Amino acid sequence: MLTHPTEQRLVTLGLAGMAKALEEQRRQPDVAALAFEERLALLVDREAIERENKRLGSRLKFAGLRQTAIVEDTDMKVARGLDKTLFAKLIAGDWITRHQNLAIIGKTGLGKSWLACALGHKACRDDRSVLYHRVPRLFDALALARGDGRHARLLKILSRVD
Repeated sequence: MLTHPTEQRLVTLGLAGMAKALEEQRRQPDVAALAFEERLALLVDREAIERENKRLGSRLKFAGLRQTAIVEDTDMKVARGLDKTLFAKLIAGDWITRHQNLAIIGKTGLGKSWLACALGHKACRDDRSVLYHRVPRLFDALALARGDGRHARLLKILSRVD
């Protein structure tokens, strides 16, 4: 079988994940023992994972999160007055489905931005669109947009975000 043209055809068709998986299968001699359907399933799974990762990367880039934080790394032992049950509800994301907003307030240094970024990252992983703004900068951007005629466009962008 001519593997190089097949890999090129997969890339041309936009199936780069399958092409990578085919190349990896070709290097592993024990994969030949698998049935055709099993090998094909591995190729399709790899393509699906590659596409999912690409969409996640795009959502994270659009979100503009300041920090790389994930909710699984949240230390609940730190005294910041965070209720565990409330945080678990925030992680679940039902408030996003109900189109509710979240404002995190507290003293300096408690980790408000980190928590916001962690929740934003979780929402991105849950296939939701996210846009991170600190309130002073958001208000400045809105005022500037009003002055140069981009206000309606900016509001439209903000309204499309989950």
